[in-house]
Amino acid sequence: MQKSNIVVGLDIGTTKVCVVVAEKDEVGKLNILGKGRTDSEGLQRATVVNINKTVDAIKSAVADAERESSIRIKGVNVGISGAHVHCINSNSEISVNQSGVVNASDVKRFLEKAKTNIRYLDIDHEIIHVIPQEFIVDDQEGVLDPIGMAGTTMRGSAYIVVGMKTKIRNIKQCVEKAGLEVNAMTFEPIASGLAVMKKSEKKSGVVIVDIGGGTTEVAIYIDGAIRFSEVIKVAANDVTHDVAYGVKALYEVAEELKIKHGFAYSKERIEDEEILIDGIEGRPCKSFMKSSLTLIIEARMMEIFELIREAVKRSGYFEYLNAGAVITGGGSLMPGTDTLASNILGLDVRTGFPEGVSGGIKGAINNPIYATVMGLVAYSFENSDFQDSDVIDLRDGQTEPVDAEESHPEGETGRKIVDRLKDWWEKL
Repeated sequence: MQKSNIVVGLDIGTTKVCVVVAEKDEVGKLNILGKGRTDSEGLQRATVVNINKTVDAIKSAVADAERESSIRIKGVNVGISGAHVHCINSNSEISVNQSGVVNASDVKRFLEKAKTNIRYLDIDHEIIHVIPQEFIVDDQEGVLDPIGMAGTTMRGSAYIVVGMKTKIRNIKQCVEKAGLEVNAMTFEPIASGLAVMKKSEKKSGVVIVDIGGGTTEVAIYIDGAIRFSEVIKVAANDVTHDVAYGVKALYEVAEELKIKHGFAYSKERIEDEEILIDGIEGRPCKSFMKSSLTLIIEARMMEIFELIREAVKRSGYFEYLNAGAVITGGGSLMPGTDTLASNILGLDVRTGFPEGVSGGIKGAINNPIYATVMGLVAYSFENSDFQDSDVIDLRDGQTEPVDAEESHPEGETGRKIVDRLKDWWEKL
């Protein structure tokens, strides 16, 4: 089978599971072949709390993506997040190889040295990423790609992402129980940034804010490299809980109210109106004003952006954010969110949509809720985290090869059929 050049991203979120199948076109843009999305009930604050529900959600989203793309999915790049993930800046210095020209092996040694320089990595945590920030070859500073440069020593810094082993294992277990292979795991703030950030923003200095269901993720890029990230345990679900409490409604009703009538900034002129909702379990209908709903939502959204502002200030990079902020994720879609964010953060703000998409079902993923999963796809291409066997392309009428040993749900049935055929042939 020829190299497919097809990758799959899997975003297992607190409120949804998203799958995207994509390939690269001749100019390096992403061609979207298919997507799947289903509700997620097996996670809280980006942490698995119910294996079976998470596995079922993954299977459902993958089935939809396979149906739409005509691609049999095997390997995926999985996003990982949560408060258990933290990041460490590590310095490193090595001597350049005898040729005096930096090569890929030198860069690998540089990153390995950066890993060994971490003194407080305990047995409960493991490294997810080692990302170079900048290189200094002899006296040449600010080098992002040192390969091919002449020099005798190379020093610089790396950004090391570390997560708790048990929580990483639970994510992997869910993916494998769904019949898939984990090709790579990517820290979600990195993926979201890769999906929505423009090159000029990455170089100028920008903070990426991904407001999900259970967590809000913050990542800061300065001079083309990630410098800081943090996961905040307040997000869009908390807004919905506040609405449910404020209007005394079921969570599902509150979510619908937030999506249909929600507004994040009370100082913008909105047309006030009376909103009617059904009472719980046959109780009488209730009414309240849209302005009251806005005040409930605004209070929690203000808290989210105040926490983001504290994190950015704490990072020490606030003064370097010349490009301001990009907000993305499902929690960024509510009207007035960008204005509220700008006022609280004191930065220019825009809403981020997936970039670098050329065709396929482009319109179907042109939404901030797909920022993370699109970033996972982009990260796979950027780092070659995929193999020829990751997918089976059925678009040209090919049939999937039968593998009696394959560990998918239908594998046992397949073996029984093969055994019956063998018995029948022997009897002949």
